[in-house]
Amino acid sequence: MVSYKCNVIDTFGKKLSISHTGNSRKEVIDFLKLQKYTVVEVKHRNTPCPEGIIPRRVNSKDLALFCKQVHAMLKSGVTFANILEILKYQTENKRLRKHIRAMHEELQKGHTFSETLKQRKGAFPDIFVSMAEAGELSGNMDAIMDRLSKHYEKEYKIENKIKSAMLYPIILSVVCIFVVFFLITSIMPTFIEMYVTSGVSLPLLTKVLINFSSFLKQYWFLLVLGITGFVFIISYIFKIPDIRIKKDYIKLKIPLLKMLITKVAASRFSRTLAILTGSGVSLLSALDTVSGVTENFYVSQKILEMKEDVRRGLPLSALLQNQGIFPPIVCHMVKIGEDSGSLEEMLDKAADFQDEEIDTAVSRLTTLIEPVMIVIMAIVIGFIVLSMVLPMFEMVKTVQ
Repeated sequence: MVSYKCNVIDTFGKKLSISHTGNSRKEVIDFLKLQKYTVVEVKHRNTPCPEGIIPRRVNSKDLALFCKQVHAMLKSGVTFANILEILKYQTENKRLRKHIRAMHEELQKGHTFSETLKQRKGAFPDIFVSMAEAGELSGNMDAIMDRLSKHYEKEYKIENKIKSAMLYPIILSVVCIFVVFFLITSIMPTFIEMYVTSGVSLPLLTKVLINFSSFLKQYWFLLVLGITGFVFIISYIFKIPDIRIKKDYIKLKIPLLKMLITKVAASRFSRTLAILTGSGVSLLSALDTVSGVTENFYVSQKILEMKEDVRRGLPLSALLQNQGIFPPIVCHMVKIGEDSGSLEEMLDKAADFQDEEIDTAVSRLTTLIEPVMIVIMAIVIGFIVLSMVLPMFEMVKTVQ
């Protein structure tokens, strides 16, 4: 990613100078046009981007607290410039504090709050930027910030549930790796020395393990480098859009993973769409933003595919049903919302229902993973122990 200095004109005819990161000049220009800027000049910056080359996303917990503080102060009549002046000293997260300081400086230069957020694309989610823009246009920023704080609180809870589900298998995997490493490098050499001294014939299984033990003791760093390189290459490959879409599609074919992924995606889709449409953002613009919150490229692609049909006047509920991505209950509740004119309310209810379902999905996944991981550990450790013990039977036969 490269940093570019961009001279643009906004929809009000105001000249702006902003920074943006991208893989190419064309990518940056395309992004600026999507934001409805008239591009005057885009130049490569020699100085590094603020906050590093790739701005790291502010986490849900910090965003929830930030929105809650902004909401409380806006309600009390404090101006945005003064709010950021206060928060740039009070915010505990160093990364967010640096962003707030820079945003405060830009506000004093005459930029709007949403414009300062747009200049930090990557650090703040698209929904946050869209909602801030909608709040400025409607003059209802305090209510917007209140909704966003509740939204990110729920996002934080969902993230924690998923992390909790993954914590146990990760701990078991780490324990298994350490046990295997200890057995092969510390216990196995003692047995090898005993077998070599006795001159007993070794089974193939033991020979394989002995060779691996010798390799690990002498060239363990090569194994570490190999695994690190493999992980790096796989991570890079999975970032290629076409491959990532296929990978995310395969995830949806694994029963228990599909259950969790679709419920999380449905919850985020419903809640984000409810917030955006309830704040006056058009359904077409909202679908653009919503497609980026599911964290599954295949699901995002399917949401974007619905845009043209929505533009032609087809109901969203029918399109969701045809795509078959989200649970039927979500499609049904969207249909009720469309028919009754209470789409925002029904989307909120659908999101709440999916949040409850996520708890069940996480519990099921954890319940299944625990015994599977224990069985895998038992097989691996059992294989090593068996390899060490097998020659003993030969030794007993020789003695007899």
